[in-house]
Amino acid sequence: MNTTIGATETNDAARYAIGTTWEGSASAVSWGAIFAGAAAAAALSLILLILGTGLGLGAISPWANDGIEAKTLGISGIVWITLTSIVASGLGGYLAGRLRTKWASALGDEVYFRDTAHGLLAWAVATLLTASLLTSAASSILGAGVKAGAVIAGGAVGSVGVAATVAGANADKLGLDNNSSSYFVDSLFRKPPTAAAAVTTPTTDVGANNLPANEVPTAEVARIFANALRTNALPPADAQYLGQVVAAHTGLNQQEAEARVKDTYNLWQTKLHEAEAAAKQAADDARKSTAYISLWLFVSLLAGAFAASWLATYGGRQRDL
Repeated sequence: MNTTIGATETNDAARYAIGTTWEGSASAVSWGAIFAGAAAAAALSLILLILGTGLGLGAISPWANDGIEAKTLGISGIVWITLTSIVASGLGGYLAGRLRTKWASALGDEVYFRDTAHGLLAWAVATLLTASLLTSAASSILGAGVKAGAVIAGGAVGSVGVAATVAGANADKLGLDNNSSSYFVDSLFRKPPTAAAAVTTPTTDVGANNLPANEVPTAEVARIFANALRTNALPPADAQYLGQVVAAHTGLNQQEAEARVKDTYNLWQTKLHEAEAAAKQAADDARKSTAYISLWLFVSLLAGAFAASWLATYGGRQRDL
């Protein structure tokens, strides 16, 4: 028994002495094995992501009742990305552990730690490499979240801007373009069938512009409505004036013309509020989707780091055997 113990101690002492001489001039990190595992992991990630993109595009369809739903596609994409991270990172970690230099003097716990570190470093390098190749995709995801927050924060301001420019080129920010604004203005001057023949043709139009009777002051009317929509109220004086303009061009009496003006204003205001609510809802959906995707990307990356570290220890043990 004593002879065996003495021999073991002698062998261990000799091994430590040899290992100390060799490791004193070399690093405990095998960067060649790390970069090899990272390159393999990045390449496999790229291949699997391209495959997943092809499968996803093949599963959707613009036709009704054809293809999978958006929610199902989103869940499938998250599962695919997670599996891609685990498989690719696991491969990179295994290669980093299997190809690293053998540490002659390192004890069991130290070898386990070094293999784990090699797998983690291979995962980190592969992640950075993959991120550099997919910078545009990452930027679009983060940009979507930033834009969503900006739209939500500036939703009310945006609706005011639409109302103020409803007669101009920027009137379509919430889905109301120039054609939509022209539609509301034109609807004011529709002549009832029974009154069309009874309308007289005065020499000048009402108002300060003194326009010919056959020339409808649509630009002025649009500006009045834009001011009313911006202040969220139609002043009585503007309602009376617009009633006079409508009455002069449609044959309606003053009371009927003012009622039409108010009805048109209320309808226009309702449409603006609906468009604003739809824009806020879309922005909120984009915000939630961005947060959901970001959280699952974090989970997938964390799972990849674990897979790389664990398989690196497995590959390291096989290397030592």
